[in-house]
Amino acid sequence: MTSKLSLLIIILVSIFLGFFVYPQAWDKIADKVNAPHLTFAPPFRLGLDLQGGAHLEYQADLSDLNQDPKAAMASVRDVIERRVNLFGVSEPNVQIEGNDRLIVELAGIQDIDEAKSLIGQTPFLEFRELSDDTASASFIPTGLTGRHLKKSAWQNDPTTNQPQVELNLTDEGTKLFAEITRKNLNKPVAIFLDGQPISIPIVQSEITDGKAIISGQFMLQEVKDLVGRLNAGALPVPITLISQQTIGASLGAESLSTSLRAGLYALLAVALFMILFYRLPGVAAVLALIIYTILVLTIYKLLPVTITLAGIAGFILSLGIAVDANVLIFARLREELKAGRTLPQSIHEGFHRAWYSIRDSHVTTLLGSAILYIFTTSIVKGFALTLGIGVLMSLFSSIVVTRAFTNLAKGPWFANKKWLF
Repeated sequence: MTSKLSLLIIILVSIFLGFFVYPQAWDKIADKVNAPHLTFAPPFRLGLDLQGGAHLEYQADLSDLNQDPKAAMASVRDVIERRVNLFGVSEPNVQIEGNDRLIVELAGIQDIDEAKSLIGQTPFLEFRELSDDTASASFIPTGLTGRHLKKSAWQNDPTTNQPQVELNLTDEGTKLFAEITRKNLNKPVAIFLDGQPISIPIVQSEITDGKAIISGQFMLQEVKDLVGRLNAGALPVPITLISQQTIGASLGAESLSTSLRAGLYALLAVALFMILFYRLPGVAAVLALIIYTILVLTIYKLLPVTITLAGIAGFILSLGIAVDANVLIFARLREELKAGRTLPQSIHEGFHRAWYSIRDSHVTTLLGSAILYIFTTSIVKGFALTLGIGVLMSLFSSIVVTRAFTNLAKGPWFANKKWLF
């Protein structure tokens, strides 16, 4: 494949991806020529600090836990994600912090009371058995909790016609429930919801089919609501809200606008420097940087990456790294020209000899990004992710895209115009 054909393909793909990143530009053209709008381009996913929303911090009570705390917290996280998704909260950020803390970030939610209700409505279901201490008549946890629930459904009691809830347990829950009922024949096994007993049936026989019944003086709507809440997820451990914060949409919009301006100013300053200092190769570098920006933003949409202020900082830093790669190439190109080599030879040697420095600098930055992403919290993770993506695209941009533009100068017209370089 010739260099001109490669460059043409790069330009055409970049134009298409540019419309994917900014479909409004295509839509304006489409309105003038009666063409269809782009409907397949998703919007960027903005983080809480740019879009506004609610930040909630919960603490789990692991004191009566009969299982691995990490597994319990992972289950809590999964349940809350399902719960807020069920109520239409798009892309919640739910993560574990430390051993017993849970951070819930709900972008776009402005009513913090609504956000708390989404989490608080999730029930904590558990089965308890009668303590051996007959004097106290208290119940103790059995280890069978909401995490063992596969699904629930409401039905009418065939005898009393009263509405009741049928619980269908997982395979692990079925085995555990069979053991509990076998051990507690002719004894009560209480079903607690949010710390309150809602049903205390007497075990008549061992139950091996993994089905349990919650009965009582329930109204039909109460049963339906309970089934809906249980199917959305029952928490394996109780949680308590310990911190809350609301970020207004106006503050988020202002942060986004300021960050975008900073990125634009950085790109313009870099472009001006490259053109003034490196002349024609600087123009090639600027074109490569524009394509680099389009590629990075495309990846942000496709993954998708949640863009935060820290993430934008990572992107701007990666932009500087991409420029640094071009500086290494063009500085080496100048040295080869001063040594008396021809322009095509200097271009080849410039890319060849600069490659090792570019490779080493990018690899070390990628290693740092990977360590930050693995061992840090969400804010730094966003920075590390955007920086890592930017560094990978910088390698492609400097070695492939910049080379494609610069190779155009290998023609005879540029042979005696070394002042352009």
